[in-house]
Amino acid sequence: MRWGLGGVLLCVPLLIALAGPWFAGEPVPRGASFGSGSFLGTDFVGRDVWRQVLLGGRTVVMVALAATALTFLMGTPLGLLTAMTRRRWLDELLMRPLDLLLAIPSLLMLILLAAVAPPGPLTLVAVVALIGLPEVARISRAAALEIAARPAMEAMRLQGESWWRRAFGYVGRSMLRTLLADLGVRVVGAIYLVATASFLGVGVSPDADDWAVMVDRNRTGMFLQPWGVLVPALLIVALSVGLNLLFDGTRRSRGEAT
Repeated sequence: MRWGLGGVLLCVPLLIALAGPWFAGEPVPRGASFGSGSFLGTDFVGRDVWRQVLLGGRTVVMVALAATALTFLMGTPLGLLTAMTRRRWLDELLMRPLDLLLAIPSLLMLILLAAVAPPGPLTLVAVVALIGLPEVARISRAAALEIAARPAMEAMRLQGESWWRRAFGYVGRSMLRTLLADLGVRVVGAIYLVATASFLGVGVSPDADDWAVMVDRNRTGMFLQPWGVLVPALLIVALSVGLNLLFDGTRRSRGEAT
């Protein structure tokens, strides 16, 4: 049941975000601000709210997914390397700077990094990935340390197995369940950061076709035309809750299978 509800909640915003631009059509002449002349009314500058909803999800979804993928591509090998190395100085050299990044509030880091970088989706992907890197690296390191201490690792070393085979073939594969459990949390965290950045106007233009920007710009007319705020806000919430339920259901299924 939980998996099914999560799938439904996830599919609706995903379909709108990915397929919406194909059905948005050409822009229509603008009407009155916060008017009711169309399906969901008009926004703060008189644009069709429904068309903005169809166009506004791709940034949130694609940037969050790309940032999460980049975070794991950087953080997992880094955590694996620090857990497998026998050189204490290398572990300290790689992990202590990440601990410093972890001590900085994510929202503050988001604003600081985006302020010195050129605006755009690629910048937002890099910033969100950098914010998530310390936590993914630490989780990967903690999971790899426990696996690397198993007798099987010593047996593989005595048999002459290469470091790469031991690290990625055994430890990396054994970490997959832990990483999968963390993946849902990371994606939701990335969605939160991307939506927050868009809401604050960090990395995106103030009139961009974006769900979070819609919430920010249309909130002044909430009592005149609520759909410009409620619909994109509910889609962001459905995306986050659906992902959590879906990954939770997947973990439960894998746990029961084992």
